[in-house]
Amino acid sequence: MANVDWERVSKGVAREQEKMIWRPYGIPTVLDLEKSAFHDAPISTPWDIPEKLVVSVAITGAFFRKDQNPNQPITPGEILESAREVTKAGASTVHIHVRDDEGYNVLSPERFREVISPLREEFPSLVVDGCLVPALGGEWELMKNVLEGGVLDAAPINTTATYIGDSLFVKPAPIMIDKVRLINESGAKPEIAVYTDADVSNADRFLIKPGLIETPAAWLILPALPGCSPMENPRQMIDGLTRTASAIRDIDPDAFIMVCAAGRASTHVAALAALMGLHIRVGMEDTYWLWPHREDKIESNVQALHMGQLISQVVGRPVATPEEYRAMLGLPETNAQIPATAGVGA
Repeated sequence: MANVDWERVSKGVAREQEKMIWRPYGIPTVLDLEKSAFHDAPISTPWDIPEKLVVSVAITGAFFRKDQNPNQPITPGEILESAREVTKAGASTVHIHVRDDEGYNVLSPERFREVISPLREEFPSLVVDGCLVPALGGEWELMKNVLEGGVLDAAPINTTATYIGDSLFVKPAPIMIDKVRLINESGAKPEIAVYTDADVSNADRFLIKPGLIETPAAWLILPALPGCSPMENPRQMIDGLTRTASAIRDIDPDAFIMVCAAGRASTHVAALAALMGLHIRVGMEDTYWLWPHREDKIESNVQALHMGQLISQVVGRPVATPEEYRAMLGLPETNAQIPATAGVGA
């Protein structure tokens, strides 16, 4: 410890008569958070963030199998039941993938329709978006069939070239450009999905500057998976999300931004996003952990939704209804029920 001149300190205390300096010029008010006694200009006004919080639930995704999370929905019946459950429980929207009999992601118009048609019938205003990533021969035509059938209200476009875990995941520029054209022609809303801040630049160069996607656009930030923006601790999480969101605002100031509760960051990055005035996606697609600091696994999508609803209560942003979310995206009030043969053989 350094040497303190206690004699000088004692003299200073005596000089100040053992008290602080206090001049309450605003008496009778001691502290006013909104105005000053000296003028009528506002001192503090409500933050400019969206009143409502969109909580999307991503039902199953393409990554995780039952050996990683025994609760993972895999069959069309399981996916449908989980989507129905979260919609009844108050989700703003659902994000759909379908799997084949081995549990792998598949672009099957029949399976998409098997899941989505009953949802349309039961919940006509529900916004349904789904991931259509053609990775195998023949899947480009299947993707076109799904889009032409009017199955989806929105579809993400990944502007990335990265590794996801041990898998190389690259969207060549011609593929992403033509996919956006097909999404637009189908009447669905393209959502720009970014895994790193470099993907924001790709979206700007290949999609926004050419006018294929107009701003304000819908953006989806998917961090924290191996190969995405790293979030291995709270500092990385805060710095990483702030940087990516800022990069988006630089090119799209009024962007609609949704953040996935993904990887280890899971519920914590969703809470951060809600605090920042962004929107959140929860569910069993992007992680199988509930929290970053424990090994507890998600038991169901409705459990993940309830976590999102708790976040909305804490930050004072009520969960948006499907109708309100439709209005935010500029979509029609409802999407008509899909005919039984839609998209087949198109």
